[in-house]
Amino acid sequence: MNANEPGEQNTSGWSQFGDTPPTAGGFPRRDTPQPGMPTPPPPPPAAVRPGFSPGKKAIAGLALAAMALGGGVVGAAVATAFQPGAGPVAAAPAPASFRQASSTFTIADVAQKVEPSVVMIQGNSGEGSGVVLSADGLILTNNHVVHGATQGGLQGGGGQFTVKFSDGKTAKATVVGTDPATDLAVIRAEGVSGLTAAALGNSDSLRVGDPVLALGSPLGLQGSVTAGIISALDRTLTVGGEQQQMPPGWGQRGQTGETTTIGGAIQTDAAINPGNSGGALVDAAGQVVGINTAIATGGGTGNIGVGFAIPINTAKQVADQLMNGGKVTHAFLGVSVTDATGDVPGALVRQVTAGSPADKAGLKEGDLITKIGDKAVDGGDTVVGQVRGFKVGQQVQITYVRDGKPQSTTVTLAEKK
Repeated sequence: MNANEPGEQNTSGWSQFGDTPPTAGGFPRRDTPQPGMPTPPPPPPAAVRPGFSPGKKAIAGLALAAMALGGGVVGAAVATAFQPGAGPVAAAPAPASFRQASSTFTIADVAQKVEPSVVMIQGNSGEGSGVVLSADGLILTNNHVVHGATQGGLQGGGGQFTVKFSDGKTAKATVVGTDPATDLAVIRAEGVSGLTAAALGNSDSLRVGDPVLALGSPLGLQGSVTAGIISALDRTLTVGGEQQQMPPGWGQRGQTGETTTIGGAIQTDAAINPGNSGGALVDAAGQVVGINTAIATGGGTGNIGVGFAIPINTAKQVADQLMNGGKVTHAFLGVSVTDATGDVPGALVRQVTAGSPADKAGLKEGDLITKIGDKAVDGGDTVVGQVRGFKVGQQVQITYVRDGKPQSTTVTLAEKK
């Protein structure tokens, strides 16, 4: 496995219709209040993170009557309810108090705010979603959504799409640029103005448990909204390389996409299905924090509560480069790696490219990479995904084992040629 290319041996990996989800984490247990204990006075008001307002119930998404897809049933109403804080809670031995975080936004408020900035993308190779970046028609989406149109020399204006906006209007669109390495693309809707550009947030500030909404056009159902939370952060997944699934009666028109490994992905339990790709994952303030890109399905074809999004900070960096010349630069380490075997997890260096950053930093064949920066390395895919998340010229500390002894070195990443 080349640390700058898709994995060599893990052909199943994570994809839009992946195989095995990662081990789920647990929720922390709440302490049980003890009867008879005095109630301490409430603490002074403190700054709280945005959250959907309590005491509200909202239906998120389109509720479908039973629709068969590959032998399954698609469609469910997603409801969330938050109870108002019940006052201070005492916990032994030292009393402590907790307060329910709240905000002025309900799920419906956030959905109404964001929906004008999310579009449906239709093309000869399938359907997907996109996020409006500018009032004059620049739209961010996934590379695999526009993959068919960029084949055969169509990139840069030849690949035609139809973009459908939330108000029902449509426009033709062409490809501005694509970046298969991050599964991102930018297209431009023609002859439009006054569009509502999405508010882009900061994905680095996300925490596990934060509430989120996913907006897009799953199975061709435009304007669908689903609610959930951030289930995990910094996942590594492999996407692409499979036939895209179309809604019932549409036929198998999907293209086999390119395979790529993405690091730093956001995991969410907000329902994501085929057609959500390229759509928005937004926080409780209505800011886009991710671009929905993949799901794990457990062998089926639909959502099982494990979806993934590309962090918006990564997407912004790539989109800016695509809109300003169309060329995206990626960091280069210069090693070929494979999953380690034995008791110690990591990535085994199989080959080091002469003159590469890895070579200059002293890495050698047979070294076992166990950590990149502060990220533990589970296998070769972790190295690939992490390197793609770094910038050209960035200095990164790599921890490795050689001859049974842990060592570390600092690598200055170069541009991949």
